[in-house]
Amino acid sequence: MAGNGALDARERGAVLDRLAAERFDVLVIGGGVTGAGAALDAASRGLRVALVESHDLASGTSSRSSKLIHGGLRYLEQFDFRLVYEALRERDLLVSKIAPHLVRPVSFLYPLQKKVVERPYVGAGLALYDAMEGTRRPVPRHRHLSARGARKRAPALSPRRLAGGMLYYDAQVDDARYTLTVARTAAAHGAVIATRASAVGLLRAPHGERVTGARVRDEETGRLLEVSAEAVVVCAGVWTDLVHELAGVRAAYRVRMSKGVHIVVPRAAVDADTGMILRTEKSVLFFIPWGQHWIVGTTDTDFSGDRAEPTPAAEDIEYILAAANRVLARPLTRADVIAVYAGLRPLVDPNGGDDAKPTTKVSREHVVDVSLPGLASIAGGKFTTYRVMARDVIDAVVPAIGREVPGSVTDQVPLLGADGLAAVRRLAEDYGVTRATVEHLLGRYGTLAAEVLDLIRADAGLGRPLSEGHPYLRAEVAYAVTYEDALHVEDVLMRRTRLFIESADSGTVAAAEVSTIMGRLLGWSRRRRAAETRRYLDLVRAGQPVPAIDPGPAPDRALAG
Repeated sequence: MAGNGALDARERGAVLDRLAAERFDVLVIGGGVTGAGAALDAASRGLRVALVESHDLASGTSSRSSKLIHGGLRYLEQFDFRLVYEALRERDLLVSKIAPHLVRPVSFLYPLQKKVVERPYVGAGLALYDAMEGTRRPVPRHRHLSARGARKRAPALSPRRLAGGMLYYDAQVDDARYTLTVARTAAAHGAVIATRASAVGLLRAPHGERVTGARVRDEETGRLLEVSAEAVVVCAGVWTDLVHELAGVRAAYRVRMSKGVHIVVPRAAVDADTGMILRTEKSVLFFIPWGQHWIVGTTDTDFSGDRAEPTPAAEDIEYILAAANRVLARPLTRADVIAVYAGLRPLVDPNGGDDAKPTTKVSREHVVDVSLPGLASIAGGKFTTYRVMARDVIDAVVPAIGREVPGSVTDQVPLLGADGLAAVRRLAEDYGVTRATVEHLLGRYGTLAAEVLDLIRADAGLGRPLSEGHPYLRAEVAYAVTYEDALHVEDVLMRRTRLFIESADSGTVAAAEVSTIMGRLLGWSRRRRAAETRRYLDLVRAGQPVPAIDPGPAPDRALAG
């Protein structure tokens, strides 16, 4: 919906009716960060935009990343200077202008283990990293630390081989919340957004020379509809090849899937006041501060299994633990691990699957392909550079729109919630809540926190914690439904909040309460509420995505996941 960008799940039927009735300039397939970014790029140029996503916003790779906004320090060793330069510029733009409420600087310590050769080598790399950023910088420059200084910042490091350290800065983000905010900002500019709506075929002009839209199936009810558009943009990540194949088009690239696994451990398990980055025999390993936890990862290995749910293997976890323990005084064990998650990187393979290089050596550059007039797709890239990717793929379909279209303006468009953060004390007094509550909400919603607080003002019970020991509020569940298009319990526990990876019980204790709050708003029967709770518990037990509520006979495979 336009205006405040609210995506109200209760109005979903009206959204689908609009998709069927209106003709759009651009239809985006895929609701990850690139798809949401493409919708915002097009809508902010004044185009009529629709977006369909077969599951939930950010349900794939865009909720399973390392949660970093970074230049990619290791890509300097691969001489990928263009990518690093572009990513650093985007990082600084997000931190300073586009999303300062969601993207925050974070420090990383690089422990040195060789006294003579390592410091000048790493120091030269970080000096180049800083120089590529430019003079106007929202994050501090790197600095050298002695062994004693490194241990002071990270007592968890073993002193046996520690020769010093380098401290530098990048940024971090809640990837799912960021993607959702991009989508809502697109909606505020007029984009029509539907989740659990799968593109199952492309529409063609009478002689098939151009694409004119897509056939879409509502996964909640089984309803089929046709969405007409001047151009279709495919931002389907690891599903892109399936879109090309089922649409009968041949693209100039194929997607090579790389699995990235992360573990989550308690903050107390690693005594440090900074993030850390370690070199491994294959790539690098990050310790990323995440509230009361550390996210440690990642792996980078070829994957050919189920795109819908890449599962971490025991060897993935052992690899991460072994790499971490090479520098820690107190080793991490499997008992420290409270959660594990895996995502798939959609890397571009220009050789059609014949590239023998390990995935760690495959470029993170993105590629845009125009297979037919009115059809463009994009793959590759990094979360950090999503805005540039979105701009490039919309530029590629502008000729199909048939009229003059202005250039991209998203470098000047702050995301919803970024404008003028309010004083914590004043909000706490105005709404009668604690300052800790306000600080928590501002860190997740920016100025949109007032919308969450309005729900608490109307119903004080929503101000209670959703799960003991965690900062999320019951109001955030109601807000997820009325403003953020949450349709299922998994949407709330996995992406609107992050209890799935932050709680030792994976959010199962809160599932029934989430189902109750959602059920009141969405009109669920008692039976449906119990089914939603049960489905989430099954998800946790099986380590698989929650299936949608069955609308009837098993449907055929959708184009994009």
